[in-house]
Amino acid sequence: MAWQDFLSTQGAQFDAELAVSFPGEQQPAEQQQGAALVPLSHFGLIRFSGEETAAFLHGQLSSDVKQLGPNRAQYSTYSTPKGRMLASLLVLADGEDRLLMLPRALLPTIQKRLSMYVLRSKTKASDISADTVLLGLCGAQAAGVAKQLGGSLPTEALQKVDLPAGWLLKLDEGRFLLGIAAAQAETVWQALLAAGASPAGATAWTLADIRAGITWVLPATQEAFVPQMANMELIGAVNFKKGCYPGQEIVARTQYLGKLKRRALRVQASSPMQAGESVFSPEMQDQASGQVALAAPSADGQWEALVVVQLSSIEHGLHLHGPQGPALSILPLPYTVIE
Repeated sequence: MAWQDFLSTQGAQFDAELAVSFPGEQQPAEQQQGAALVPLSHFGLIRFSGEETAAFLHGQLSSDVKQLGPNRAQYSTYSTPKGRMLASLLVLADGEDRLLMLPRALLPTIQKRLSMYVLRSKTKASDISADTVLLGLCGAQAAGVAKQLGGSLPTEALQKVDLPAGWLLKLDEGRFLLGIAAAQAETVWQALLAAGASPAGATAWTLADIRAGITWVLPATQEAFVPQMANMELIGAVNFKKGCYPGQEIVARTQYLGKLKRRALRVQASSPMQAGESVFSPEMQDQASGQVALAAPSADGQWEALVVVQLSSIEHGLHLHGPQGPALSILPLPYTVIE
């Protein structure tokens, strides 16, 4: 692909899931102080078009898609009838269309599954990942760099503004998501570097998601979590007043009957972690208390992760590899997990 070829000329390297790394890139602390520019090649976009798009997605996803206003975005989930997440999503309004952003490794199966239920609904799904280049911009100087794209910046979280070359979405403080027409991506990339941004790999963005408490379902964790286990309702991804959608009964029962025994916690360890890896606690002996949902290296050889674990295990300690393995220390999240 032309965009990937261009990134290769910039020193980018790709893994099997198209996640980018740059040899010799800045450390996380330096990235936080500046503006890290991250190619989000490991994410993709599904466009749903047609006059019944909002109604169709409203009946499939956990968020209130019908209430998604113009130039806004919302987190959401797509689950099995048993309430287990097949995907976590970012839904963006684009005129009358809706864009679903999700890890590219899951995109083909999720698009196919959703399309199976379109039936007579007047909507159609298409993979636009090759047409729209996704870029992430994060760090203390991100807003200043983003201003160089022209136009006004979004001022609220999950607000989107149009750009001459695409669109810009503010995710949270110090983080922006860009969707750029592929034909103009190289020009925008060079303009952002000229404005002071530094190239950064996918792990920089994953670390920012971990610190924001955003749990992305990956192939290793599909069907592992009910949305609340991954704190999805705490980021606005679940609406408990809307009508039916796959898994709605289980999700509602979990919420109102107080049966939630697992939550996503942000943790740190001196040992590498990866999604799908089991987490243990001494009181459960050799039985896993939960698993890693998202992980990335941080500073000084440390790793950070979101782990979904039994709440009862917290007081006994959390460990990798086994009950006596490397210890996990709990770090704060930007929202309250346990009252």
